[in-house]
Amino acid sequence: MDYMLVQRLIFFTLIFWCGLSAQMKKAVFLVTDAEGVAGVCRQEQTDPENAEMQKLLTGEINAAVRGFLAAGADEVVVWDGHDGSRTLSALTIHPQAKLAMGSLGPTMLMERNFVGVAYIGQHARANRKRAVMAHSYSSLGIQKIIMNGAEIGEIEAIAALAGSFDVPAILLTGDQAAADDLEAIVPEAELAVVKEGLGYYSCVSLSAEAAQKLIEQKAIAAFKKIGQVRPYKIDGPVTIEVERTTRSTPQPDAPLGPGVEMVDARTIRYRGKDFLEAWTRWRFQ
Repeated sequence: MDYMLVQRLIFFTLIFWCGLSAQMKKAVFLVTDAEGVAGVCRQEQTDPENAEMQKLLTGEINAAVRGFLAAGADEVVVWDGHDGSRTLSALTIHPQAKLAMGSLGPTMLMERNFVGVAYIGQHARANRKRAVMAHSYSSLGIQKIIMNGAEIGEIEAIAALAGSFDVPAILLTGDQAAADDLEAIVPEAELAVVKEGLGYYSCVSLSAEAAQKLIEQKAIAAFKKIGQVRPYKIDGPVTIEVERTTRSTPQPDAPLGPGVEMVDARTIRYRGKDFLEAWTRWRFQ
């Protein structure tokens, strides 16, 4: 065989395997919030500049990162998802993690082929009993969100978005109500319940140390179950109805895009051929 031909075959084989290796990188995406963190039960604690909350949340994030890396993850990307990405710092997150800040666009990076999504410090959806500071995206601006007839919050919406890209939700840390919300749609996911909600502003919480140990253990278990946890998929056309609060009632003559209509004075309906289209019309149009 011609020597130059052999060299070319070796070169293209290496290119192929390098590309395949990059595609097979096992990366986990962490969505963070504050209301579900152990030790956080009061509204003032959720201020993104609250030093105690920052320390508690960062401790839980780093525990999850340690667990995922110990179980075999190649990369962990942490999104600062609380209150406009003003909570976390590259100075204090795990040195092997990456920090995403700001709006991530309609896909929230899901096209990057993550092997799983995890929620850290997550709260339950609005209108849930015994749920600490439960709300759906905005406690001030949104009364409730209904998707195809069922009430949802961030947990269901992000799981459905990830599912649109065949990415499963594998772990949630938060109060019992938030854990129940994910278990209802992804029963195989691992759940780290770090506090019991007694009311909107009251709870019984684990210590920070105990919560972090539990989260690290659950992250290890969640990563080991990759391939067993099914992505949460919404088949067929999707309708999302967002009921605003009285103080954020939309203008009756506000311009509406395709697939968008006013239902009543406070409710706007968004339609799509699938979840991603309806989601994009709601969140990014």
